[in-house]
Amino acid sequence: MKYFIYSLITIATGLLIFNIFHLDFNDLFEEESKTALVGIFASACVIILMLILLISKKIQEKNK
Repeated sequence: MKYFIYSLITIATGLLIFNIFHLDFNDLFEEESKTALVGIFASACVIILMLILLISKKIQEKNK
């Protein structure tokens, strides 16, 4: 499970970087930039949720 979580974090980080390069800072509300913003937000959510899951697993193992 730990390796699966780390692989999801790695994939989400890659997608985050990919979507940052697709942003057009001159026109953030253009169609392609909107898609990139949604991708950035989704990738950030995945990273945060996976880190929370890792921390909760560590706490759970510590309490056993």
